[in-house]
Amino acid sequence: MNTNSSNMMALAPNTSKKRETVCIFGTGDFGRALGHKMIQCGYHVVYGSRSTQISNLIPKDAEVLSHAEAAQKAAIIIIAIQRQHYNFLTPLAEILRGKVVVDISNNLKLNQYPESNAEYLAQLLPGARVVKAFNTVSAWALQSGALDASRQVFVCGDDTEAKEMVMNIVRALGLTPLDQGSLLAAQEIENYPLQLFPMWKFPIFLSLGLTVFFFFYCLALDVIYTYIYENNNFSFFIAMTIPNRVCPVVALILLGLVYLPGVLAAIIQLYRGTKYRRFPDWLDKWMLCRKQLGLIALAFASLHAVFTLASPLRSFVKWRNAKPIISQALNNQTEPLDTTNAWLSDSYLALGIIGFFFFVLVGITSLPSVSNSVNWREFRFVQSKLGYLTLILCTAHTLVYGGKWFLSPSAYKWYLPNIYMLSLVVPCAVLVVKFVLIFPCVDKPLTRIRQGWERNPKSSE
Repeated sequence: MNTNSSNMMALAPNTSKKRETVCIFGTGDFGRALGHKMIQCGYHVVYGSRSTQISNLIPKDAEVLSHAEAAQKAAIIIIAIQRQHYNFLTPLAEILRGKVVVDISNNLKLNQYPESNAEYLAQLLPGARVVKAFNTVSAWALQSGALDASRQVFVCGDDTEAKEMVMNIVRALGLTPLDQGSLLAAQEIENYPLQLFPMWKFPIFLSLGLTVFFFFYCLALDVIYTYIYENNNFSFFIAMTIPNRVCPVVALILLGLVYLPGVLAAIIQLYRGTKYRRFPDWLDKWMLCRKQLGLIALAFASLHAVFTLASPLRSFVKWRNAKPIISQALNNQTEPLDTTNAWLSDSYLALGIIGFFFFVLVGITSLPSVSNSVNWREFRFVQSKLGYLTLILCTAHTLVYGGKWFLSPSAYKWYLPNIYMLSLVVPCAVLVVKFVLIFPCVDKPLTRIRQGWERNPKSSE
């Protein structure tokens, strides 16, 4: 197998170096896909099955034997069978004694059984060296070369030598093994594929909640209010105008919420005088999902950019722009250029463009493929320094655009503030607190606390 590039899968059989024989119990989708990939990588594969008849679904060059015969021909046996069918292994306990048995099974729901499938397998086969692996990889990923899916394979087991043998197979397949420790970690590994975006639930629900709230907020002020008091039917605002107001507002609030837990954590550490006490559970969870909040904010900002670029194509915008021109022509008047408005317009557009550029840069850096190629100082610089710069630019963009409504009585329909005023609450609060935290009289003690100094060591927990 060509080992010059760790990022490429072996896509053709390697005949220059034959590897050891591996036995696979089970001829289902995953068992066949795994066997096919192993054959491509130079392994000799023998299947253990109830039926020894060769099927056209079985990978070419693989043997099919009974379970007992197949187990005797290999030192590594991969169990590609669900837990409810493990009973057939009991009569094979002596044959499997001393062999490496790899459990790749998953369950239908989280914590379905008291113990993990791998631990249950170790109880059935007390003499076997059980290792948990491959359960986070799909048959499709193996068939497609794992180039479009996660390449990480979690491995755990009580026998160090057995784990190393399995991890060598993982590496030979072009995947990345991650040692998770003893077999006690198997339950967590088995729960991992069953979790549906565990770190995305709160950010998604929060963004959806904000979107719905601000959509109806704009609907009430821009459509219902104008229809009742001005007798204007602006119901078509629902298609473009309202989404183009909601998207930047949600994006800015979410971006502020990315950096708000950081300043809250700093305040808590200053108050406690130590870093050796856990943050409240809600703050811990909030800090863990900051990347997801930022990426969703970037998605809303991107939608805002697309809506803005498409705005000149709208009939309403064309009509609105043509109306003053026609009025000037009919009255034979020419309106002089308002340089103040020109400055405001160009400034808010420039701030938005530059802010969106840095927003994209910060988002790209958070991707695993990029973050893994930079060191911690570089990553922190982009995520913290450039991140705050992005927040400043986007906040300034909103202030320049919507600041004129703060002192305008007409902006307070039904005594409610304009949507842009609401969007500035969180980011402005974050920036003000962060500005206070960078003062030397505050920053120095905070830095000392984060380096291990404690105000009252005895009271820390």
